[in-house]
Amino acid sequence: MTLEDLQKTYPGAVGFKFGDSRELNAELIGLVRSGVKTATCGAARDFNDDPDDMPLQGHCDVVLDWDGVPQLVVETVEVTRQRFCDVPEDFAVAEGEGTYDDWRRGHEAYFGRNGGFDPEMELICERFRVVEDLR
Repeated sequence: MTLEDLQKTYPGAVGFKFGDSRELNAELIGLVRSGVKTATCGAARDFNDDPDDMPLQGHCDVVLDWDGVPQLVVETVEVTRQRFCDVPEDFAVAEGEGTYDDWRRGHEAYFGRNGGFDPEMELICERFRVVEDLR
């Protein structure tokens, strides 16, 4: 099934990839499939304050693998904006990547590789649920 096919069923859905490498993308998709990962976040700067780029509660989007093949449809259930240093432990753990300290270390490195890290940086934090697994 293609992204275009899915957009007929889920109007307005966009495709997105987790992570910044093939390996991380595959790992994060696996965590979502297993039910361990139910949240994600991104640097607010990457959304350019464009309302069309922001996740919206109740909206469905398509998770793509590294090659752009649709893997999952997820529905956003909550969106918050907060500084990295203020992200609560329950949200960090919901990202499914280990303990709170693991989350901090991993995301400091990730943001450092992708535009720079600052503990005061604003994040767009999103909780989601899987609507459809396309395996």
